[in-house]
Amino acid sequence: MSGVASLSKILNVREQEKKSAEKDYRTSMDAFETIAMKLYSALKKKETAESAYETYLQEVTPIDVIKEQVSYIEVLNKQIVHLQNEVQKARYEMETKQDMLAEAHIEVKKFEKIIEHRKLEKEELIKKEEKAMMDEISIQQYLSYKNR
Repeated sequence: MSGVASLSKILNVREQEKKSAEKDYRTSMDAFETIAMKLYSALKKKETAESAYETYLQEVTPIDVIKEQVSYIEVLNKQIVHLQNEVQKARYEMETKQDMLAEAHIEVKKFEKIIEHRKLEKEELIKKEEKAMMDEISIQQYLSYKNR
């Protein structure tokens, strides 16, 4: 049974690793969501700015206002490109952490199965030994009864 005890210790370590991987995954997922929301917000701002730009073009508007709107849209475009890169990095990080979590989960399941298998083997061995002892007792009783 000492094998099961050592495997249980290893299982505990693997479970701790799994919990750590879950925490890392949640953190990376939160970071991804935060950056994705910033990107969404920037895209909405750009959409609003472009709508305002189109309105300015339809109406009589001072050229300075139109230039200002164009430069604002350019700034938003640069911000969007930067945020898209950040979202890609965060997505990659999140996917990597998800893979690590899946691996940790598989490792925990492996050790759980090994421990379960070892316990079943031990129980079968004990039953086999008990059966052999019962057979021996039966033989001894038969022989003592026969020798009377």
